[in-house]
Amino acid sequence: MQRTGRARKWEQDEVITPRSAISALAVCLTLAGCMVGPNFRQPDAPTTGTYTESPLPEQTAASPGNGGNAQRFVTSQDISAQWWSLFQSDPLDRLVRDSLTNSPTLTAALATLRQARENLIAERGALLYPQVDGSLGATREKITGASVGEPGVGSEIFNLFNASVNVSYALDVAGGNRRQLEGLQALVDYQVYQLEGARLTLTANVVTTAIREAQLRAQIKATQDILAAEEKQVESIETQYRLGAVARLTLTTQRSQVEQTRALLPPLERELAKTRHQLAVLSGKLPSEAALPAFDLDALILPQDLPVSVPSSLVRQRPDIQAAEALLHEASAEIGVATANEYPKINLTGSIGEVALQAHSLFAGPAVWSIGAGLLQPLFHGGELEARRRAAVAGYDQAEAQYRQTVLLAFQNVADALRSLEADARALEAQSRATQYARETLDLTQRQYQLGGTGILALLIAQQQYQQQRLNLVITQAARYADTAALFQALGGGWWNRDPQAAASADAQSK
Repeated sequence: MQRTGRARKWEQDEVITPRSAISALAVCLTLAGCMVGPNFRQPDAPTTGTYTESPLPEQTAASPGNGGNAQRFVTSQDISAQWWSLFQSDPLDRLVRDSLTNSPTLTAALATLRQARENLIAERGALLYPQVDGSLGATREKITGASVGEPGVGSEIFNLFNASVNVSYALDVAGGNRRQLEGLQALVDYQVYQLEGARLTLTANVVTTAIREAQLRAQIKATQDILAAEEKQVESIETQYRLGAVARLTLTTQRSQVEQTRALLPPLERELAKTRHQLAVLSGKLPSEAALPAFDLDALILPQDLPVSVPSSLVRQRPDIQAAEALLHEASAEIGVATANEYPKINLTGSIGEVALQAHSLFAGPAVWSIGAGLLQPLFHGGELEARRRAAVAGYDQAEAQYRQTVLLAFQNVADALRSLEADARALEAQSRATQYARETLDLTQRQYQLGGTGILALLIAQQQYQQQRLNLVITQAARYADTAALFQALGGGWWNRDPQAAASADAQSK
């Protein structure tokens, strides 16, 4: 039942007459089965039809080399629950699955979900069903005549045994208990989506960290290749120096360039080690015991078809949006709980048992029973109840604002990923040409230097430019892979397409 008016305020000096009490009881019995407070309504999805301000092209630019294929944006295709398998890397697929099984983060999230479910079951039993308790007691008492108004009568000591079954039940006339259970169910839903969000974050972190490792390995290899070429160049200059064909300054300058290139390797190797350690932790293993596979960019295949969900479905796919909606639902239920506290409460009690002076005759005599009912109507609480209801309304407004902010950030994530992929493709196309031209420039400069047509300074500049362009090419290639993973994460990761039996098995393994 929807609350349509403000509950009557009893002033401190008002007197409750028997007729008003009976009327209140009749109203409460009539309201049994209704629920006060707002009925939660799922927020509407945004009406926009696009993620970006200007339309996206049907596909990205293409360029030669690894990771240079064009990517197509497909709106009619759903996202696979195992989206990482689109990179066509068996080691990556195994690592993601191991991480989903062994991650302490997922184990903690699953335990939190189980805790929320058990709390809901406990509160459902406490609020919806009668409470039945059995009691058994024995006391030894002394009674005197003076205690019953007969001073001349002596005292007597006796044993008293009693056994009883007590029943109590609170009629949920205003629906406050059901609103409370509704809020607890919303918190269970929140933990469900928190678990899905943790899964999505974990898989995305594993994929992007593996891509980071592949990038670092490619940078190290490129640096080693450049270093080998420069060392070979030093050997040639040393021969020329021994023959007196070049000055010592030329030799020391080239040696300095070699050492500068060599100095690039330790930071890259350090970052590679840290990345491997991070992968180990993500997979739930110690860095010393992980036995992780090695990842290379050449072994990863860039997904060419990118399923892009329509904007209206994003709010049902993103776990963080669904979690924010669950908190909004819980806040709505709290308004109902606070409203119900302003209405009368009816408690029913009953008991049946036996009382005897000897234990063996405890169940031989007639039963002693009682039954009763109580009505509690809040009269004056110093404005507490209405203030708590206003606080619940404010909590709902806060949850609603947080929900809207979550939706805005989700759409921003998707828009950022789409634009990044488009820009990455164009950047890789340009970077591929720049690297090619830098290689040609270096080859020409080396031949001119060997023929005496140019100096060592021009050769060093050409070497540095090629080195920088080759490293930039690796970074640009890796960016396309990482931003592709970011798009899958921004769109929700396809968790709704996961096989229920496989999900249940994974949850059981995590317990």
